Amino acid sequence: MSASPWPPSPASAAVVVPLHWTPEQALAVAECLQAMRQALWAAYGPQMQQAWREQLMPDRAPPEFDPDEPF
Repeated sequence: MSASPWPPSPASAAVVVPLHWTPEQALAVAECLQAMRQALWAAYGPQMQQAWREQLMPDRAPPEFDPDEPF
């Protein structure tokens, strides 16, 4: 058994949701997460968009385009 890296990376972190919460507790957590999301967006929106863009489109040149090459 290998040791898990700490802290876990966002891609490998498993989200564990307690199954013993009441519906009211689950709603309170969901509302808290929504408020956190809104606050993060207000504070870091443009930077978060840029980070997301960089994840989706790595820094490399697009492949060469040859109009004579068939599909």
